[in-house]
Amino acid sequence: MCDRLVVATDAGEIAAVVERAGYEAVLTSPEHQSGTERVAEVVAGKPFMGFEVVLNVQGDEPLVAADALRGAVARVRGGDPIGTAAGSLDPALAGDPNRVKVVVDARGRALYFSRAAIPFDRDGGGDVVYYQHVGVYAYTREALERWVRLPSVPAERWERLEQLRPLLHGIPIGVALFAAPAAPGVDTADDLQYAETRLTRRLKEVSP
Repeated sequence: MCDRLVVATDAGEIAAVVERAGYEAVLTSPEHQSGTERVAEVVAGKPFMGFEVVLNVQGDEPLVAADALRGAVARVRGGDPIGTAAGSLDPALAGDPNRVKVVVDARGRALYFSRAAIPFDRDGGGDVVYYQHVGVYAYTREALERWVRLPSVPAERWERLEQLRPLLHGIPIGVALFAAPAAPGVDTADDLQYAETRLTRRLKEVSP
């Protein structure tokens, strides 16, 4: 699916673990405020100048679905400058601020991301469909370079969601929607325990 896989980190300890496992790591500045800024630093390096589509999988999304990765890239290859993904969300979980919701337009492009329950079920009909955003981004090189040059917007700070910066500056973000529930990211101690259990089970399944 990808031509080159790199782990970007500002921690030497993490880089050492990655390299011992046989993968490539790139040390970046500790001053970055977001994963996108970290990725942009890597992509600006000479060894990566030939790549026109970049996929960023955030470290707090260890259980991200393959459909989300393929979907985000497909949105960019289909003409969106930025692509991401979202899975279905149980309405009972829509009020959880750790599960970021997204509303899209008729073309599948994001209208807004929020930690609040959007769309709001005003009449309580119970038939509202919620989508949980998955922390994966694909970008064209141009869109990535533009993103990190943009000034912050108030909603980005209020929601603590970096993707609101390009969206509210007018850069379209295509969202690949898939029917399966999105796996939770690691935002709480319970999330960490859940991820460790799932990953341990997967390792046992693939071990000879």
